[in-house]
Amino acid sequence: MLGLDVDHPALLFLLALALLPLGALPLRGAALPSVALVPRDGLSIAVSLGIRLAGIFAIGALVLGLAGLNLKAREVERIGSGANLMLLIDRSASMDNTFADRAPGAGEESKSAAAKRLLTEFLGRRPRDRIGIAAFSTSPIPVLPLTDHHEAVAAAVAAIDRPGLALTDVGRGLSLALDSFDASAASGGSRAVLLVSDGAAVIDPRVQAALRDSLKRSPVRLYWLFLRTVGSPGIFDKPRVPGEDTPQAMPERHLNLFLASLGVPYRAFEAGSPQAVADAIAEIDRQESQPIPYLERIPRRDLTRLCYGLAAAACALLLAARLAERGLGARRRTAADLPGIDTRRAA
Repeated sequence: MLGLDVDHPALLFLLALALLPLGALPLRGAALPSVALVPRDGLSIAVSLGIRLAGIFAIGALVLGLAGLNLKAREVERIGSGANLMLLIDRSASMDNTFADRAPGAGEESKSAAAKRLLTEFLGRRPRDRIGIAAFSTSPIPVLPLTDHHEAVAAAVAAIDRPGLALTDVGRGLSLALDSFDASAASGGSRAVLLVSDGAAVIDPRVQAALRDSLKRSPVRLYWLFLRTVGSPGIFDKPRVPGEDTPQAMPERHLNLFLASLGVPYRAFEAGSPQAVADAIAEIDRQESQPIPYLERIPRRDLTRLCYGLAAAACALLLAARLAERGLGARRRTAADLPGIDTRRAA
């Protein structure tokens, strides 16, 4: 029931030795013909019983320590409140520039730094969410699985403004984010993917098909926070000439159209400044929350040190009892004890 386990079960047979203190104690016997006439003393009875229990405890704890007592790894069902939220963050090199598409100068923020600051504030307002983090650039990058340990989430978000990599493979990034929802996330609570990116790329048709299939089997809410660079095409812009309306010429527009066609709740936010990013995140924050049942894995815990510590404490108690032991026989009388004799004069 408690999830206890031992590494060496065969040594548990030595627990029979813990019965020895019930038969005898390592204390000196009293040279008296009988103690039947001695009045019953409740304190003495309690001390005697305590010494025997300490002996039993010392032997039992020592045997359990030798056997390798531990708490087994286990899964505990918990109930949270909020959402199962996967943050999918663009780590391409363009995220290191400002919204004006230049290297940050004095008093300026890069798009990744602005996203880091605002996402940190967003997470602070949702302490009961289960949150995971994934990233993508040339390849998808798993960062943190869904968890309610927000210290780890905050540390992962704090690292998103590190120098970015080369390209933007948003298709495989989305696939990684969708695959990150575990079985407990499917049993309750809203599930959402928040894509934070300043651009897009052409998604391979095979990846598109895989995304459609994944969302049919396990629908989620999709949000795209598009960090638009000043002067770049927007996700809602229409082509000026019909020939330009292609995924290669307008990848952001066609990614938006693709996400809107997946048959799941989807909303895109186009932000061209840090304040616009804050407004978009605040809107996402207003989405409803639901109870979330989930399984938390508790790692194995070694209890051998605890057993040895308890055995040492019990042995220390027995040693103290042994050192405090006094005999019941008559004390040997010396010359100094005899009345009327001056030992100094005798010397």
